[in-house]
Amino acid sequence: MSKATGDARLFYFIMYTKKVIDFFRNPKNYGKIKNPDGVGKVGNVVCGDVMWLYIKVGKNKQGQDLIKEVKFETFGCVAAIATSSKITQLAKGKTLKKVLTISKDAIVKSLGGLPPIKLHCSVLAVDALSEAIFAYLSKNKRKIPAELQKRHERIRQERKIIEEKYKDWIKTEEQMHNGE
Repeated sequence: MSKATGDARLFYFIMYTKKVIDFFRNPKNYGKIKNPDGVGKVGNVVCGDVMWLYIKVGKNKQGQDLIKEVKFETFGCVAAIATSSKITQLAKGKTLKKVLTISKDAIVKSLGGLPPIKLHCSVLAVDALSEAIFAYLSKNKRKIPAELQKRHERIRQERKIIEEKYKDWIKTEEQMHNGE
């Protein structure tokens, strides 16, 4: 191992908590769900992170919608993969109402922290889950909470700007995701 490689590895371990590294090395709930009830896709073209989050919705004993199954696929850095993985654990088995209260701060805290430059990854994870729930509610013609509608509109506006500016990149990324 070269000195540069060793220095890079040392920096990598200093920069992230043990929990973050564990979730990166051993992601939980990674993969696609066949016939998902909702899919959320978000990305940050500046850093290159792209997240897909898939949900299956069931009912609890009280008849409330809950996340029965949740998986993710993320193209991104250590923090992007760790936050994607962590949000699936925080959401699984919880009602949609409860899941919509998961914040970026809750993700960061449960991972033992993130470097300031990587905090945007926790926002992407929350946004991906929100978009999956929005897709589920929309598809089933269900009432969409005002806060979720507002979040969706922000994400939609950001996506529109990105898609106009980076058409070729978006097309390539979609082809890679679809195995083309």
